[in-house]
Amino acid sequence: MSLKTKLTRPYFSVLLPCLLFFQPLAAQTGYPEIDLALKRNQPALGKDVVTLIYKSGKIVYENTMGDQTAMSQERIASCSKWYTAALVMTFVDEGKLSLEDTIGKFLPIFTRYGKGNIQVKHCLSHTLGLRQDPFRLAAALQRGKYNSLKEEVYDFAKERDKVAEPGTEFRYGNTGLNIAGHILEAISGKKFEELFQERIARPLGMQATTFEKNAAVANPSGGAWSTAGDYMNFLIMMLNKGVFKGKRIVSKASVEKMMEPQTTQEMIKYTPAAAEGYNYGLGVWLQELAPDGKTAVISSPGLFGTWPYVDYCRGYACIIFTRNLLTERKRDMYDAIKKVIDMYFASLCK
Repeated sequence: MSLKTKLTRPYFSVLLPCLLFFQPLAAQTGYPEIDLALKRNQPALGKDVVTLIYKSGKIVYENTMGDQTAMSQERIASCSKWYTAALVMTFVDEGKLSLEDTIGKFLPIFTRYGKGNIQVKHCLSHTLGLRQDPFRLAAALQRGKYNSLKEEVYDFAKERDKVAEPGTEFRYGNTGLNIAGHILEAISGKKFEELFQERIARPLGMQATTFEKNAAVANPSGGAWSTAGDYMNFLIMMLNKGVFKGKRIVSKASVEKMMEPQTTQEMIKYTPAAAEGYNYGLGVWLQELAPDGKTAVISSPGLFGTWPYVDYCRGYACIIFTRNLLTERKRDMYDAIKKVIDMYFASLCK
């Protein structure tokens, strides 16, 4: 198994249009402890891993293990939720949607089934009060029976039982983000994928990211294919409170709203084992708090092991991009790797 830490790559000139902030680094990494932590944990991370760290306007660390590169496209599962939440917030920024709007306002079928009072913010925070089925691969494959996102969401209205009042209980799942995604379709008259490309992917130079690879119907909650380089561009935008290469993609107020806790630990009825102890914002986990109690680190890990996060106290963004299942046991590993990375970047939070 080879470990490659390359900081000046021959394909950089080819990738420059989509990896706008990638810069050649020094001949040595300068981060030997990070190299060691990744190599030590490669059996658990998997054969193919890409790790990128961005700080102070450039990529300061890039490590590839196995055959992956920063432009290797893979399924990112629930890392998709962060993309979808940001897309929703662009509609909020334009005044076309409010987080307090009820879904019945846009999708009357939910009112017909007694669920129209769920608000958009409940969709983005998994607090809809609807039954959530545990994830099973067979259930994910069953999405193939739908011809449109609308058809799937209408099934939610009919089939998902109400188990709590909206906003009172947290149950992690794929229902809420997909409802929100179809609301955007209803408002705009455009397909979810088209909206994502127009508002997020193209402005961020994410040329290899799509929700429709090998799927006729987009899955806003977990269906994106992406690359470490593309996702890093998105993280750079989030770290810069909505700005990428001088262009505003999402408002600062919307980024900060995404970071506000929508849950308490008492509200959480079901959460993935890898995220136990975290609260949830809008489309993101609140992974760490600053000393003043405000959100310091947000993340959106996915089933296939990719773990993207932004650390606002230390001013950096990181993605560990892999294709190996995320399990409860691996949570401690990711936490340990982050602690090693944190050693190199002092916290500015008091």
